[in-house]
Amino acid sequence: MSDKLTVGSAAPGFSLPDHRGRRVNFSDFTGKVNLVVYFYPKDESYGCTREACGFRDNYEVFKEAGAEVIGISQDDVASHQAFAANHNLPFILLSDKDWTVGEKYGVGKSLGLITERKTFVIDKQGTIRMIFSSQLNFGKHIGKALEVIKGM
Repeated sequence: MSDKLTVGSAAPGFSLPDHRGRRVNFSDFTGKVNLVVYFYPKDESYGCTREACGFRDNYEVFKEAGAEVIGISQDDVASHQAFAANHNLPFILLSDKDWTVGEKYGVGKSLGLITERKTFVIDKQGTIRMIFSSQLNFGKHIGKALEVIKGM
């Protein structure tokens, strides 16, 4: 299933702890808000910090367009808590320690080593409207997601 997610597929559900230690469920958003779910390799790494700050700087635009932003990595809750505090990140960071959600979304490893950087736009009904993958073009994840969200 994970390798076959395409635009138009139903997004897999999830239930993971956030950077505040609260459990966040995919179903909390269904029918209420569009989602931008982005998977990233590591808190505080250069590219991931640039990407997170890009989402931060555009967070109000996403919110005004009716979307919530969620970042997911294998880092633990404490790491996410520090990352969010260090960079004033206003959106949700989820800890997927055993990578079950990442696998459901088909997020693999780049060069067999580094977690793939992949962004999904999911509409209120839970349907995937965009999938974008680029390890090095951090800013394109934000721009592409905004473009799709604004067109919904």
